[in-house]
Amino acid sequence: MPESPSRTTQDLSAALLERRFELRDEAATLAFGERFARAIDATRKHASIASSERFHGLQVQLIGDLGAGKTTLVRATLRALGHVGRVKSPTYTLVEPYSLVIESGPLDVYHFDLYRFADPAEWADAGFREYFDAGAVCLVEWPQQAGGLLGVPDLVFALSLPDEGISNEEGRVLTARAFSETGKSCLERC
Repeated sequence: MPESPSRTTQDLSAALLERRFELRDEAATLAFGERFARAIDATRKHASIASSERFHGLQVQLIGDLGAGKTTLVRATLRALGHVGRVKSPTYTLVEPYSLVIESGPLDVYHFDLYRFADPAEWADAGFREYFDAGAVCLVEWPQQAGGLLGVPDLVFALSLPDEGISNEEGRVLTARAFSETGKSCLERC
């Protein structure tokens, strides 16, 4: 069984930006996924205009207990990016690839679920490094199962049950932290 989701993949330096979102129900989670998808597109456009370089990718680590809404958030993001088919949880396949075309151009998105990993070496043995070096968006559930091998993420989305102030049982709190300029730019647009 995975270690506590509150444990990050490694000791991260101070976040460049931290924001907290109250997701009172599934509709709020879907709406955040749409905003996040638009932020990804806008961040890619800005990167190509500002630096005349291609988008270097985005690593988003999703942390939370079972049933916290990680996969729901990924589904909402993928649908908002234009994916119209089924969005499966990669619990058994470990990774589900998506090739999309959005306003800013073609985009590869990889949805990882590392829940079943018992040792970080399994991540290295699976040969996933190339996905993270290809300018893609990598959405990683249970990143702590890879230990520190994923490196510093651009964004960490931590989903948790709300404080007592929210009485709705469906509600979640999303604490988003940016650890790179790309992640910060994306989070500012959410």
